[in-house]
Amino acid sequence: MSRLVMKFGGTSVATPDRIKRAAKRVAREVANGHDVIVIVSAMAGKTNELVGWVNETSPMYDAREYDAVVSSGENVTAGLMALTLQEMEIPARSWQGWQVPLKTNGAHGAARIEKIPTANLDEKFAAGMKVAVVAGFQGISPEGRITTLGRGGSDTTAVAFAAAFDAVRCDIYTDVDGVYTTDPRITAKARKLDRIAFEEMLELASLGAKVLQTRSVELAMRFGVKLRVLSSFEEYDETAGTLVCAEDEIMESNVVNGVAYSRDEAKMTLLGVEDRPGIAAAIFGPLAEAGVNVDMIVQNISEGGKTDMTFSCPVDQVARAKQAIEASGAVEYGELVVDDNVAKVSVVGIGMRSHAGAAARMFAALKDEGINIRVITTSEIKISVLIDRKYMELAVQALHDAFELEKAR
Repeated sequence: MSRLVMKFGGTSVATPDRIKRAAKRVAREVANGHDVIVIVSAMAGKTNELVGWVNETSPMYDAREYDAVVSSGENVTAGLMALTLQEMEIPARSWQGWQVPLKTNGAHGAARIEKIPTANLDEKFAAGMKVAVVAGFQGISPEGRITTLGRGGSDTTAVAFAAAFDAVRCDIYTDVDGVYTTDPRITAKARKLDRIAFEEMLELASLGAKVLQTRSVELAMRFGVKLRVLSSFEEYDETAGTLVCAEDEIMESNVVNGVAYSRDEAKMTLLGVEDRPGIAAAIFGPLAEAGVNVDMIVQNISEGGKTDMTFSCPVDQVARAKQAIEASGAVEYGELVVDDNVAKVSVVGIGMRSHAGAAARMFAALKDEGINIRVITTSEIKISVLIDRKYMELAVQALHDAFELEKAR
């Protein structure tokens, strides 16, 4: 019997009525001959509520108890989904992470999946169970404590189960009907993609696109899990949504397939740093230890044999970055300049590998709109720029037009 994984996000299971609607989609796949593993998130808003209660009760909370509280939202949804399916006369059973068991490391609040033994679920499927409803976002540590996988962790749970059980596909149901060339709220010309390569989706997810969690795409690419992103609120269609797949399953790709953005960025510059071997390690080592997510890095030679070191990070990590640099004492510098009013805009496409000129077209489009580029970084399939935040939406629109992303392949 083939296995199919279906994941339903918080908006898809926000009420008992929405759970019933999701259950009907599950029933359709059971009727198509699949054994189904359903991964559920907490009802919309519930995780934020639970996190708020933890912070109100204990601002300096024990991370193990944080996980015990915050993971409970998914348990409620799993039980309700299983009951709904049983009312439809479909043999279903709910499973919490520790019951599977989904084994993780001991990093509470940001645990990594280490193994998913299949024996327990295989035994129940063989005995007649048709649907296993698994609470997403959670697992069990080597010490036997509940762990959580971090925000968006239910996506990662779903892909991990698809890999472990050799599923034919992993369907991610959410409140959008697929992956778009950019945010439709910024430009009405945004177009839904029928297919997108793993690498493109990984870049878009890491650059600010909210459709899929980055770790889930990494896992899918590593294990070759086919992902389909589709809406819980649209009528069912075999061709619905966007298929995230291997590059060789896409006949031909545009030079650029998407424009991503991150609004809340900051640019930090250390002026007058000594230009010597090891200076970069002295700066970025303490930042890494402090958990600062450094992204774009530029080094410029300044006067007197000194260098200026510029990097970007999320705006809410600026204070942590300052503290890490000052506390380390490993680097002498003239001044630390912070600009917390910038945004990152990126174009992504596997077609850049075989087509020249993407950077020139991007920079020309920004120039025509009078947008100044502060920092540039590139990779094989991505070009990112840091610009003034007030121009972010204009830049996204201009780049979408420049690469004619409204046109299908």
